[in-house]
Amino acid sequence: MLSVSVSVPSVSVGSNVFFAFALCFISALVLLLLRRFLTLRATPAYLIVPVFLALALPASVVLLVPIDLASSSRDGTSPWAVWLPDRMVLVCWRIAYWLIFFLTWAILPLLGEYVDSGYREPKARLMYSLRSNARYQLIVLCCAIVGLVYVSISNGFRLTSIKGLVMALAYMWGLVLAIYLMGHGLVSIPRNLFRNADVSGRLRRIQVHAPKIHDRLMDAVNELESLNSQVAQLQRRKTGTARDFQDWIEDLSEGSNSQSDVRAPILESPETSGTVPSIITERYLADLTRRLQRARHMKVRFVDEWDRLVQSASDLQTIINSSASNKLDFGHSPRRSSFLPRVKFLNPYLRYQLHSNVIPAMRRAFGALFAAASACIVWSELIKSLAPQLSAVSLTVVPNRKDVGFGGQITASAWLLYMCSAALVGVNDVKVWGNRALVRRNTYGESACWYAGLVARLTVPIAYNFLTFLPKDFRRNTTFYDFLGQLINLTPLWSGFDFIFPIFILLPVCATLFNLYGRIKNVFGFGLADEDDYNDVENNPAGYGLGGWREGRDLIDRELNGFGSLAVSSRGGRSTWASDRSEEHSPGSSRLRVAAADGSRSPRPAQRTVATPTVVDGDEEDENFFQSFAHRVRNTFETANTPQWFQGEPFRLPRWMSGDNTTTTEEGGISRLFGGRAVPGRLRLG
Repeated sequence: MLSVSVSVPSVSVGSNVFFAFALCFISALVLLLLRRFLTLRATPAYLIVPVFLALALPASVVLLVPIDLASSSRDGTSPWAVWLPDRMVLVCWRIAYWLIFFLTWAILPLLGEYVDSGYREPKARLMYSLRSNARYQLIVLCCAIVGLVYVSISNGFRLTSIKGLVMALAYMWGLVLAIYLMGHGLVSIPRNLFRNADVSGRLRRIQVHAPKIHDRLMDAVNELESLNSQVAQLQRRKTGTARDFQDWIEDLSEGSNSQSDVRAPILESPETSGTVPSIITERYLADLTRRLQRARHMKVRFVDEWDRLVQSASDLQTIINSSASNKLDFGHSPRRSSFLPRVKFLNPYLRYQLHSNVIPAMRRAFGALFAAASACIVWSELIKSLAPQLSAVSLTVVPNRKDVGFGGQITASAWLLYMCSAALVGVNDVKVWGNRALVRRNTYGESACWYAGLVARLTVPIAYNFLTFLPKDFRRNTTFYDFLGQLINLTPLWSGFDFIFPIFILLPVCATLFNLYGRIKNVFGFGLADEDDYNDVENNPAGYGLGGWREGRDLIDRELNGFGSLAVSSRGGRSTWASDRSEEHSPGSSRLRVAAADGSRSPRPAQRTVATPTVVDGDEEDENFFQSFAHRVRNTFETANTPQWFQGEPFRLPRWMSGDNTTTTEEGGISRLFGGRAVPGRLRLG
């Protein structure tokens, strides 16, 4: 008898096709993301390509880790999962890792400073970028030298040791940053979902946040106007060293004219415009160009943020007002806080039910789901070095401890995606990155490089940290561990770092959960996270004082009614910046207060200080009867004017005792008959 043995094919055609389609899908999503934040036609290719790779490669890592798990656990058989040959997985890891490494540590930092240099010539831009990154690269080199000495003593001076040192240092820095940001995001994601489920509370937080955004917008406009005035002074110069840079100055002037709109500066004083030096140099013009580019993008950023904040507040107020009629109609506006108000097949009643009941319930459900996921991740970080078999992540990915099927791959991708999303939410919430921000269709080139580099830098450490949740045999059989894990664990110091340091995730989790950031801000005068919106609502429910929710509500109402300091571009109205505003200056504060809008559109000749409003209007939902009665009595006495009959006449000395030839020295007395104010002892005859 002949025995026929059937061998399992070593190449899976279906998995290869799925992997290719998945990469194409990821590339399409990255292109849509770039289109949202960048103008693809106006952005040069040398900026688009590195940013695209810095986003597409980390996204492919989220796909590659589950494939690696299934490929390494099949034991010569073909499991019902997406798997690839070991050689192909190794090539994919090498391409992804080393491209990410060079993008984050060399290409994107140099490219960001190249875009932000302000010079016109490519050589001058490159030299400025090299000088700007020299200090950062010097610090990295010093750390590498110290680590090389340690590795050489522990493992000998070999090429493998140098390669492991480089990968270990990059991993350590990325893991430190990822643990801090992920710990903040694991609390922030479910908490924001629970908070946003309450429509009135969400509106109140937007109103608290409105004065801060408004003040930053005012500062951005004033800064841009100051720089534009310097460009105008340079353009008026026709002699001296300015003639050598006439083309450069004309380009700056054309850019200033193209950026001009109906929004006018609040302050137009000589102090706001900078002085132009007598000798114009290339370095001065580069610095002016760099500051001008940053100011333009800063203005665009806060205009866009202010527009979205006003529109969101309008939508939320419309939802609250519709509770009486159970019918919701948002009206027509080209800019909305979401796409749901633009859905046409919903009638007003169904739209009200959707925004008042369905969406808040979904937010609470997802908030509970993400809170449980966050607790599982924190528990897995704490227990993986003591009892890895009790890890919640490991029990969901490898329930039978044999192989990883298609369900385990989907679960692993979901865990990885949530961990990366938590880190990215932490990037957005923790305000320690300067003035970098993502703006729809107007993101600054330097900010785009920085954000793309940070995404790429965080993904690989998070992916390897995810592998440490799994059992030891699964982790060590993966190609990712053979490629990266063995070099990281080259010395006892690095091997212990993987399991000990993630325990410190409790620090950002507790800091965010118990608002340690707000307490640090109160003690030292600075904040690491933007937790003031929620704290201001709790600590100041009445909303009185500078920066309260009542001030934000007034700013939003004036903006929506067209009498504010800024006419939103979507409404097309002309700005009433200079005519509807009075200014309040206080030492050490740059807040500009908005006066109540009246019917007059003429500019006020003099500045007057607007006191904090104390009259309580219709919003008394946060007060009980006794507080409301006390506020009414207090407002009655504070706002009432003293009657004339109660004031009495001031005591005057007789004319023969005071030596005055006038009957009164007050303005509006007998001196008005003679054409002027009286001078003691004399009369002015008209």
